[in-house]
Amino acid sequence: MREFSVLDGYPQPKARIVGKNIRTIKNKIIASYRDERYYDGDRNNGYGGYKYDGRWKDIVEKMSKEYRIDERSSLLQVGCEKGFLLHDFKEKFPGIKLSGYEMSEYAIAQAMPLIKGDIKLGEYEKLPYKDKEFDFVIAIGVVYTLTLRGAISCLKEIQRVGKGKSFITLGAYYNERGKRLFKDYWSVLGSTILHVDEWVEVLKEAKYTGDYSFTTAESLNLVEDIEISNNQG
Repeated sequence: MREFSVLDGYPQPKARIVGKNIRTIKNKIIASYRDERYYDGDRNNGYGGYKYDGRWKDIVEKMSKEYRIDERSSLLQVGCEKGFLLHDFKEKFPGIKLSGYEMSEYAIAQAMPLIKGDIKLGEYEKLPYKDKEFDFVIAIGVVYTLTLRGAISCLKEIQRVGKGKSFITLGAYYNERGKRLFKDYWSVLGSTILHVDEWVEVLKEAKYTGDYSFTTAESLNLVEDIEISNNQG
């Protein structure tokens, strides 16, 4: 088990000012359906327009080198959404065995044509794959959208279907400021957002051995509006 991020090449967001524009329970209810409103609707309900722009290509290059992925590899992405990352893997390695697993019917319907047929619909707590079926398993922005029990089940499943190499992200915080900004003000799907030390205990409970990275207020560049006012004052 290693804290390590392979997403360093992903474009960093500009400062996101939160506080006055807190995402409300109404936004979270809408996001929970994971339909068009979440992916391609108002920004407060989710992505605000989830379009392919090639930004995952650099991540594919880094993952390929770090985890030794090539044409002969088998790869699973849990929560693949519209399949942007899988698409870029397929372009780089046309012969690779790819599988995507996604709970949003809308995302699958809108998936990239090159890999659309490789995506299955289902819930993340139980994966319909054999033990040790994949050389590499990816779950970005997935585990922490589940309940704590669901998160543990998902982690165990990722461990089961993989051969030991995996990369996941976890919604987390280091202090009360980070908790307020990310959990209370920003996240619309984050059901289990924990302190970084608590996540380590969860990973141990699930006997997870792959790589993990924390998604936090700092990594998302979230800033509270009152902090801006104080700095200006």
